[in-house]
Amino acid sequence: MQYQSRKDVPIAETWDLTDIFKTDAVWEQACKEVEESVGKLKAFDGAITDATSLYNYLFTSEEVGTTFKKVYVYAMLHLDLDTRDSKAQVLLDRAKQIGVKLSAATSFFMPFLLSLDENTLKKYIAEKKELSYFEEDLLESFRYKAHVLSKEKEEVLSELGEALSVPSTTFGMINNADIQFGEVTNEQGEKVQLTRGMYSKLIESPDRNVRKEAYKAYYKPYLESKNTIASTLAAAIKNNVTLSRMRQYPSALQKALFPDKVPQDVYDNLIETTREHLSSMNHYQRLRKETLGLDELRAYDLNAPLVKDVKNEISYDEAFDTMLKSLEPLGEDYISTLKQFKEKRYFDVRETPGKRSGAYNLGLYGVHPFILLNHQDDLDSLFTLVHECGHAMHSHYSSTHQPQITAGYSIFVAEVASTVNEILLIRYLLNVTTDEQMKKHLINHFIDSFKGTLFTQVMFAEFEKTVHAKAENGEPLNADAFNEVYEKIFRDFNGEDLVFDDEVKFGWSRIPHFYRPFYVYKYATGYAAAIQIADKLLAGDAETKSAYLQFLQSGSSDYPLELLKKAGVDLTTPEPIKHALRIFDDLVTEFEVLLKK
Repeated sequence: MQYQSRKDVPIAETWDLTDIFKTDAVWEQACKEVEESVGKLKAFDGAITDATSLYNYLFTSEEVGTTFKKVYVYAMLHLDLDTRDSKAQVLLDRAKQIGVKLSAATSFFMPFLLSLDENTLKKYIAEKKELSYFEEDLLESFRYKAHVLSKEKEEVLSELGEALSVPSTTFGMINNADIQFGEVTNEQGEKVQLTRGMYSKLIESPDRNVRKEAYKAYYKPYLESKNTIASTLAAAIKNNVTLSRMRQYPSALQKALFPDKVPQDVYDNLIETTREHLSSMNHYQRLRKETLGLDELRAYDLNAPLVKDVKNEISYDEAFDTMLKSLEPLGEDYISTLKQFKEKRYFDVRETPGKRSGAYNLGLYGVHPFILLNHQDDLDSLFTLVHECGHAMHSHYSSTHQPQITAGYSIFVAEVASTVNEILLIRYLLNVTTDEQMKKHLINHFIDSFKGTLFTQVMFAEFEKTVHAKAENGEPLNADAFNEVYEKIFRDFNGEDLVFDDEVKFGWSRIPHFYRPFYVYKYATGYAAAIQIADKLLAGDAETKSAYLQFLQSGSSDYPLELLKKAGVDLTTPEPIKHALRIFDDLVTEFEVLLKK
């Protein structure tokens, strides 16, 4: 359902942001408290001389950081509800400015900490028992010793924080606020305003003319802005490469992998192992072309339904109930907690003009998770709901079972929590359906989920690796360079059966994740890990259930690869990726058999 105004959306399907601050005035007071604390934190510069002063700084910094995160999130969530809202833009700008001041005030600490002898630090920890709370983080910081600059340089970089984020901010405004897709013709022959939510429905239309028109209209503003967007992406990549060099990392990729302690072999193995299985993806594309009866398979045919006469509509309430049933292998506490999330309005459900596109979960320690959706009352939206609830429950469990310092979790493990839920849902739906057409449709959905979450993300990961390498080698980055890299990789992944429209090579221009470098590969590793875990959960493996719930409660209490090993998945070997890709092979083969019945 498409709403023309937030006022039309039922209140039960909207966020209650008063859970963070009751009013803007209370938010403003919190802003002033943080600003006043900036001076207190700055005063510690040069004044940390013993265990007590070290503890006092760390305690104050965490306390101020907690308040600041609430200040920032309150502003950000308001703006995400309507990116055109000038008042919300002012709130977020104010929060960002405070963040820069806070970052500058605390920038002295890491160089100071790493100037200490490690034995001196351990002596401080032994002297003041309260420092044991910070011990792991303090000792972990010594891993970064070779990558931290002088106090003066760190302060300059902190001051430049807002400027360095401009490429990402600019793309966000272009993508969410400025780009207009114009009108297209829907399946009823009516002219409608194209939105991202509407596009996701029209690109799946059985009517090829509708798909083509929607596809062309969707890409048109990106092609018209190709040079502007290329400049923002190039700037983001160059910023990342420059910072990586300044901090003396071997490469931008190594810098991205360092915090999670992920060997580059894991990243490279993901790409290489997936490339070894591209024959099954090419098999699927040929099957798609044959099933649709096309002389030429084009990009706007890749989401067309291969199974007809299937009921795809599912209301939000029905979707929520279906999700709860599918997640029963995770236990009663998991289910009852999710019910409370809905009752307490942790979800903002509907697409409205100006609202941020897509979906996400944001866990706010000391408050609760906030889940943004753009729900369209269809099967895809059900899967999105299940996915984001996986993140939200991860946030909830980690916040409940971990102290603040380890309650956050790496994106690397985050994608496991969301994808386990998706796998449980698809297996549940396949088990309960008695309709042969629906079974075909669900297997097709499973295949497309595999394609989107594993193959496509690996393709994006290879694109990122290639264009960052170009920047590191001093090669030019512009629209033509991005097109050349993207088109080559896309052709490899999709096979010779796909006939290329000009729009295909501009796929890079619409991907927000490229402004968070080397992020997307974690979707693919998460998917592979989730396949293994979900299969064991569905087999009734009590040990896996216990280990997985423990994993959800672990936050960042260990490195991601170690947390996953405890949950039964070892991503330092190719096996989890190979296992997942074997299942993809089997699904494509099973789908072909069902189609020919």
